[in-house]
Amino acid sequence: MLDLIVQTLEDTVSTMTTVFLMLFITGIMTEMGIFQRLSYLAKPLASISHLPAAAASTFVISLGSALAANTMIARMKDEGHLSERQAFFSAIMNSVPVYFRELFTYQLAFVVPVLGLFVGGVYALVAVSTGIIKLILVMILGRAYLAADSVASPQMLESREKKNLLGAAIKSLRGQSRMFVRMMALYFIMTFLVLYLNKEGILQSLNVLPIAHLFRVPPETVIPLTIYVASPKAGITLLGPMIQNGGISETEALMVLMLGSLFMLPVYSIRSMMPNYTSVFGIRLGLSLVAVSTGISVLVRLLVLVALLMATG
Repeated sequence: MLDLIVQTLEDTVSTMTTVFLMLFITGIMTEMGIFQRLSYLAKPLASISHLPAAAASTFVISLGSALAANTMIARMKDEGHLSERQAFFSAIMNSVPVYFRELFTYQLAFVVPVLGLFVGGVYALVAVSTGIIKLILVMILGRAYLAADSVASPQMLESREKKNLLGAAIKSLRGQSRMFVRMMALYFIMTFLVLYLNKEGILQSLNVLPIAHLFRVPPETVIPLTIYVASPKAGITLLGPMIQNGGISETEALMVLMLGSLFMLPVYSIRSMMPNYTSVFGIRLGLSLVAVSTGISVLVRLLVLVALLMATG
C-alpha cells in the first residue's frame, strides 16, 4: 500500500506541475486579453455550435494542448463565465484536434508503414472519423440544447480589463489557487484508485476470447488481439508481419484492430482520461466527459466491425 501511495504522489506531482503551469500561463494570457485576439480563428465553429467566444479561444488552445484548453474552461466555469452545459460541449470539442495531430505523429509515422497502406489507412481513417463525428455532434447538440443568444452572453474575454504582466500574473495566481487545490486532491484520489485496480489485476482481467468467438474472429487472430488490448503498438507491430506473410488477411487484421479497440479504449479511459478529466472538471462533469467521449470512440469502431463482419458474410 505504501508503494501505491508513493507512486500516486509521484504521478500527482508530475502531472499537477504541468497543470499548475498551464493554469498560470492561461490565466496570464486571459488577464492580458490575448485570447480575445485568438478567438476569431474558431469563432465560426463556435457560432454554429451556439457556444460563446470563450469556447472558440479554448479550441484554438487545444490545437497545441488539450490540457491547457480544459484548464481554461474549468476556470471560466468556476468564475461563472460558462455554464456546465457550455463547458461540457467545449471540452468535447477540444478533444477533436488530437485526432488530427496523431494523424501525422502516429498514424502516418507508425501505423501506415507497419500495417500497410490499406489496413493502416483504414485504421487512420477510423480514428480521424471519430474526431469529425465528435465535432458534428457538438454542432448538432449545441444548436439543439444551447440558446442562440448564449454566444454573446458570456463576454468575459471582451470585458476583461487588460493588465501589465506583473498584475496579470498576480491575478492569475489568486484566481487559480482554490481550483488547483481541488484538482490536485481529485487527481490524487482517482490516480490511487486506478493504480490499486491495476495492482489487483482488475483492469487486466478482461478475457477477450468469449467476445472473439461472439464476433467470429478467426483463431489465428486471438494472440495479436490479446496483445493489442494490452499494448496497441505491440499488437500493431505483430500484425504487420502477419499481414505481409499471408498469416491473416487485411480484413481479418482490421477486425482485430476494431475488436481490440473495444477492450482497449475503456481501459485507457480509466487509466488516463478519468484522473485527468475528473481533476480538472470535478467528479460528475469529468466522468460524464470520459463516458461520452469513450462511448463515441467505441461506437464508431463497433460499427466498423459490424460492417466488416457483414462484408465477410
